[in-house]
Amino acid sequence: MSKPIMASFLGEYEVALDAKGRFLLPSGFRKQLPEGGTEKFVVNRGFEHCLTLYPIDSWNTIAEKINRLNDFNPKVREFKRLFLNGATIIELDSAGRVLLPKPLQEYAGIKKDMVFSAQGSKVELWDKESYYNYINQRAGGFSDLAAEVAGGDFINPFEIM
Repeated sequence: MSKPIMASFLGEYEVALDAKGRFLLPSGFRKQLPEGGTEKFVVNRGFEHCLTLYPIDSWNTIAEKINRLNDFNPKVREFKRLFLNGATIIELDSAGRVLLPKPLQEYAGIKKDMVFSAQGSKVELWDKESYYNYINQRAGGFSDLAAEVAGGDFINPFEIM
């Protein structure tokens, strides 16, 4: 059986929830879905009080790894509870909207305005005000963070030209 092709998403989009808790999947994001791509996703609690949206193939890859963790380790059980509890399969409706479960909206503090921020094979969903506060608070340390995280492992793209 062939492995699914993992998408690598780009972009940042502002979206709004309607009165029923639905949002329109941004067209710029939809264009990045693989041909014949899924209309099924999993949304769960993310880090820093945002939500994380995974295309079903990306979620399945992560779930396989999580299922292999040792349940005899109390830290593993705690991680699984925090990461998996609340994870919900969601699908696009006929109008291209996604219903965001109310408990997850509350966890992320999303009331109406939201930022849809692509993060490689997943997307983070943030309350708009929280997102911009987070980015603005950390922007000054971005250079140091890049050096610490990427270190010598990250190549300069201009060196290969």
